[in-house]
Amino acid sequence: MSSLGSSLGNLRDLYQQVILERYKKPRHRGKTDPVDRQQRGHNPSCGDTIELTVQLNEAGDRIKDVKFEGEGCAIAMASADLMAEAMRDRTLEEALQMVQRFQAMMQGKDEFPSELRKLNVMQGVSQFPVRIKCATLTWHTLKAALEASSERVPEGFVSNEDVA
Repeated sequence: MSSLGSSLGNLRDLYQQVILERYKKPRHRGKTDPVDRQQRGHNPSCGDTIELTVQLNEAGDRIKDVKFEGEGCAIAMASADLMAEAMRDRTLEEALQMVQRFQAMMQGKDEFPSELRKLNVMQGVSQFPVRIKCATLTWHTLKAALEASSERVPEGFVSNEDVA
């Protein structure tokens, strides 16, 4: 086996290992206290449903915590857990840039720098186009939560069905 074949095999193993680990033992499941932003997201094609809550700092310009609840496949839940971890202490602007970068990564156009390399494990999903919406659901939901005003409690779900 060539070294490229073996490194791709190792990446695939790591990808599967991280997804299963985060699915079975998520570290960021629950609700933030207080809830400064919240949004529900739904992926109709596969039935994943997620509810994100976000706690902001006192100035309202930086994320202190993100938690999620919901039901979904291993990819959707692992992506939610990794995203929640990566968003801590980010400014809202940084968080929205990370959402864009994640979506670009799912299209094979980008990846995260080494300090966020855990997120690059999700690149494996891009090989399975039907599963990309599972991975991006939580990111799409976070974007909607951060772009909503704090006074408005969102009704219903955002859907990522029309998002590439």
